Amino acid sequence: MDFKLTPEQEALREEFESFFKTEMKNAPSEWWASHEAMFASDACWKFHTQMAKKLGAKGWLSRPWPKAYGGQDAPLIEQFIFSEVMGYYKGAGIDALGVNVLAPTLIASGNEEQKMEHLIPLGRGETFWCQCWSEPKAGSDLASLTTQAVRDGSNYIINGQKIWTTGAHRADWCNMLARTDPNEKRSRGLSFFLIDMKTPGITVNPLHAMDGTHLFNEVFFDDVRVPARNMVGEENQGWMASQMTSNYERSMIFMFSVCKREMEDLIEYCREPRPGGQLLIKDPLVRDRLAQLAIEIEAGRALAYSIVGVQSKGGLIEAAPLAAAAKVFATELLQRVVYTGNQIMGMYGQVKESRWAPLQGSFETNYQISIGFNFGGGTSEVMRNIVSSMGCGLPRSW
Repeated sequence: MDFKLTPEQEALREEFESFFKTEMKNAPSEWWASHEAMFASDACWKFHTQMAKKLGAKGWLSRPWPKAYGGQDAPLIEQFIFSEVMGYYKGAGIDALGVNVLAPTLIASGNEEQKMEHLIPLGRGETFWCQCWSEPKAGSDLASLTTQAVRDGSNYIINGQKIWTTGAHRADWCNMLARTDPNEKRSRGLSFFLIDMKTPGITVNPLHAMDGTHLFNEVFFDDVRVPARNMVGEENQGWMASQMTSNYERSMIFMFSVCKREMEDLIEYCREPRPGGQLLIKDPLVRDRLAQLAIEIEAGRALAYSIVGVQSKGGLIEAAPLAAAAKVFATELLQRVVYTGNQIMGMYGQVKESRWAPLQGSFETNYQISIGFNFGGGTSEVMRNIVSSMGCGLPRSW
């Protein structure tokens, strides 16, 4: 595959880079410690929402969407370029659960009323979403969820509990799966709903991390009345609706770019004089570790480019196992990057909340949260099963 961009695509990349290089200078200091800081810090959330409106005004949140819903019908490669640049600059303004997950679902499975009601403000950066899927006994095995939605005239009454809901304390709306047919098992009998988080009966309780940050929540639904018109797709077909996100690129280029930026920051740290005048960059063991990671990052970027190439040619099914492989590789690569950073920096890497903290303590913070990427968005085990069954044609059982 030829990874070269056209002159027009190069110009677009330069436009994205110029924007983020300028705007991210205004980010609060907490932003650089972790991309998840947007949910934990009021200052970061304010900056994030301001950036969302700026991106929305440029039409960059909705570039791949149909023009009828505020998009530009942009090809996947342009969305890919945007994601790559944004990842490198650790950009703010993308509501990942709304723009990246919900929007493709609505475009594929929503009706016209739902698309007009939700896509337009989402594309302007005016609304923010969370995803109420996981439950205390249905996390990785999502199809076993038990939250129930019972039809009552023109509404559904929802009762149940969701957990590990990222950003629920900040979100305006949530999308969720609930069981509408209790006689069915697993993914059959589930329906997909759009719910205003201000609806009576919804309670959001924080789940604080060990370092005190507030990213996750548990959400309780007690006799929550949701209009039937807020169901996406057909009743009991919610699982199918939740999978219909094929018009959005799934190459993991964002995370590979984050890894590249983290590596460059770590290399710069290794080039700074240490006590005694010794440069870490001259240590052969350090150089070996950095070189190995640099190779892996470039391999990951090449994989991402190949995926968007397959998708751009219409090979959405063929790209699925490649995307699953990229998800495993990218999340585990990020862990190797931050683990190596902590090993190289030693105790210096654990200094936080100080103007003397090297790299704002980002390696220590990301060391704590990176393990979660192994199961967020699909466990590595499930991803490997997709690679083996869809990619290699292996049987699901022997």
